[in-house]
Amino acid sequence: MSHSSTPMATVPVPKLAASAIVEWQGRFLLVKRRNPPAADLYAFPGGRAEPDEALEQTALRELQEETGLVGESPRLFAVYDLPPESTKGPGAAHYHLSVFTIAVADVAPLQASDDAVEAGWYAPQAIFDLPVPDSVRDCVQRLIEARPADTRA
Repeated sequence: MSHSSTPMATVPVPKLAASAIVEWQGRFLLVKRRNPPAADLYAFPGGRAEPDEALEQTALRELQEETGLVGESPRLFAVYDLPPESTKGPGAAHYHLSVFTIAVADVAPLQASDDAVEAGWYAPQAIFDLPVPDSVRDCVQRLIEARPADTRA
């Protein structure tokens, strides 16, 4: 009896990525992306994980590579499943994004580099007027809603 096998379609495994939320004096650190899939969008510093790299380390590494800031004490804040249709253009792929809140001892000198064209501190309401990924908008909204009512500006 012959046994034939039909090739099964393989489902690509999502690429792992992490980003860093850094807050200072009520403002959030954003970078303007240079490269796809989020070129020209403002986002938290972040990027793809290296092989065998813990996602906390990815967030810390990307923060330093893109802004020059040294982070510490990463805490998982949110996780997003970003299908290819949510990341348009060249480099569009399926990503599993882990977002960490990260403390920094010193906010200077802030220097955009690597995939970041610009880096700066933005008030929450200004962020909502910028071209940002939905995940950034969601995180900022959740962060300001968690603040005491008299500090939500």
